[in-house]
Amino acid sequence: MSGDRNGGTERVGIDELLERVRAGFDRIGPHEAAAAAADGALLVDIRYAALRDRDGLIPGALVVERNELEWRLDPHGSHRAPEADSHDLQVVVVCNEGYASSLAVASLRQLGLHRATDLIGGFQAWRAAGLPVDA
Repeated sequence: MSGDRNGGTERVGIDELLERVRAGFDRIGPHEAAAAAADGALLVDIRYAALRDRDGLIPGALVVERNELEWRLDPHGSHRAPEADSHDLQVVVVCNEGYASSLAVASLRQLGLHRATDLIGGFQAWRAAGLPVDA
């Protein structure tokens, strides 16, 4: 017995995991996200309700709680959102500060959403850039 208690998997800290995940796709800034949305990309806000209530919403963004994201965006899923109609859909995931969204993108890419990315700095960067927010 080797004493390996983690099933032989490599142990990685969250900072290294984020670095690895982010190396697999190009993240975008607030103005790029706004332009992508204007061109038909789906902005998906995964922030929890208290943050949305406190800070507001990006107009036109689809709100999907993080724990429902994969079910709502899988084009072949039985619980998909109507907007999630193709693996070719460009998706921009928005969390509060741009951390959880990167991990969410990794999961969406595993589902075949190859154009999924996230917003650098999250909702806070969007708001700081002076982009529209609904109260």
